[in-house]
Amino acid sequence: MTEAHPADARVPVLMYHAVATDPNDATRVLSVSPEAFAEQMAVIADRGRTPIGTADLAAAWRSGRPLPKRPVLITFDDGYEGVHGHALPVLAKHGFAATVFVSTGWLRGPYDTGGALDTMLDWDQVRDLAEAGVEIGGHSHTHPQLDQLGDARLRFELIHCKEIIADQLGTVPASFAYPYGYSDRRVREAVRETGYAQALAVGNGLAHRRQGPYALRRVTVRRSTGLDEFERLVEGRAIGRTFARDRALTKGYAVVRRARQLRGRLPGAGT
Repeated sequence: MTEAHPADARVPVLMYHAVATDPNDATRVLSVSPEAFAEQMAVIADRGRTPIGTADLAAAWRSGRPLPKRPVLITFDDGYEGVHGHALPVLAKHGFAATVFVSTGWLRGPYDTGGALDTMLDWDQVRDLAEAGVEIGGHSHTHPQLDQLGDARLRFELIHCKEIIADQLGTVPASFAYPYGYSDRRVREAVRETGYAQALAVGNGLAHRRQGPYALRRVTVRRSTGLDEFERLVEGRAIGRTFARDRALTKGYAVVRRARQLRGRLPGAGT
C-alpha cells in the first residue's frame, strides 16, 4: 500500500522562474541553468518525493483527503521560453507534475504588451505544456503589484488573464500566483471572486492547510541555490535560516509599500 501524507502536514512548494543557459541581467538571479534544473529534479526523484499539481494540493486540503507520499510542488512564474525548451523534457523524463503561471500580456502572440523581461513562451508552446499534463495557471495580464491597483484595474488584470487562457487552451485556469508574491485581503477576495479556486504567494516558507487556499507559501529557487541547499528546501529543513535575509528585506519594503498605499493606489506596471 502507498504511504499517504497526512492532510495537515507541511508541503514544500518550489518557485522557479526562467530556466536558461544565458539569461539576461533582468532574469539572471531568479533563473536556473538547465543542468542545475536536471540535477534538482534528480534530487526530487532520489528522495522519493511525489510532485503534484497546485489544483490537486488545494483540492486535497479542501476535502481533507490525504496527499500522496512525500508531496512537493514544482511551479514556474511568468512563462519563460526555457520552461518549454529545457524544463519540460526533464519533467517528462521523470513523469513529474508541475504548474506554470503565465502573465498573458508577456507571452509572445496576439496579446503581447511588450513588457516581458526576457524571451517568453508563445501560445503553441503553452498548449504543448498543457497537453503534456502541466497545469497552466494565471499570473495576471501585465504582472503589476496587484495590491497597489485600484479596483477596476485589479479586476481587469485578473479577468483578462483568465479569459485569455481559457480562450487559448479551452480550459479555465483554476490556480493563480500573485505577481511578486504581493496580496492583501482585497486582492485575495478579488482572486476568489474571479473564479480562481486557489492562489500561491511566496513567503519563503512551507505550505500548509491552515494558510487557506488563497495564501499558500512557496520557497524560491534561484541561480545561487546549490544542491545541498536545494535538498534542504525539498526536505523542509532550515527554511528560516536560508531565507532570513529575504525576510528582513521584505519587512523593510513592506513599510515603503504601505506608505504608497496611503497616498493612493498606483496604476502599476510589470517590471
